[in-house]
Amino acid sequence: MKIAAVILGVIGGIAGLLGAIFALFVGGIGAKFGAKDGGEIVWLGFSSLLLSLIGIIGGALGIAKPKVAGYMMLIAGVGGFIAISAAYIIGGPLLIAGGILALIAAKRLIAAKRTFEGVIAR
Repeated sequence: MKIAAVILGVIGGIAGLLGAIFALFVGGIGAKFGAKDGGEIVWLGFSSLLLSLIGIIGGALGIAKPKVAGYMMLIAGVGGFIAISAAYIIGGPLLIAGGILALIAAKRLIAAKRTFEGVIAR
């Protein structure tokens, strides 16, 4: 599960980066031509760019620290949807799925450690 979380996190983060660049492009063109909320879309694009980087870092941490990685990927996936909803349609679900898998892997790792410690104590 950890490897799947890493793969989904990194691919989702890269897809999120592409969506963020698309949002920046659309917002920049909108701001240049005087669209009503073009400047706001640019700022939301920058925020989703940061969230995508957090998702990639979370994906990279998936094996070493699955609990932290899971929360990072979930925050990146949900935050990206809130920021640039349609442009995050590929990256968001991948990051959310990777985050859920990492949290499940962390829970199993904790349960395995408890079982192992119980066996050693006897």
